[in-house]
Amino acid sequence: MIRPGTLEEAWQVLQAIPEFDQPRTVAQLRQRLPADALILIAEEDTGPAGCKLAYRADDGSLYSWLGGVLPAHRKTGLAQRLLEYQEAWAGAHGYPAVTVKSMNRYPAMLRLLIRNSYRICAVEHFGDPANERIHFIKPLSCSS
Repeated sequence: MIRPGTLEEAWQVLQAIPEFDQPRTVAQLRQRLPADALILIAEEDTGPAGCKLAYRADDGSLYSWLGGVLPAHRKTGLAQRLLEYQEAWAGAHGYPAVTVKSMNRYPAMLRLLIRNSYRICAVEHFGDPANERIHFIKPLSCSS
């Protein structure tokens, strides 16, 4: 089940995702997120198993900033369901597009985005291909 959640729930999930090598505190997350940020929790029988944090970007799009699924719950469709819920929510709230950034070192995320019609709109180079930041956008239809 995908549902709105709390920052504390999302933080618990993020702490258990091994790919995030720069842990953030709840206070750091709260500082980055506006009060009206979208916080989604993917819940399984055992509790929160994934999350998505998003907020309105300067260009008016919904910026999908941070999220992930716990390793024990991967390949179950949770990431896809989080993405679909986020897109539906964004469309229902008048956002023209969803934007997201990822890196070459997260190939599963890149595949998920491309499979869901996200388009590459920019790449930031940092001298290490694994750490290149890839910007994606998916325009949403007005009838979403």
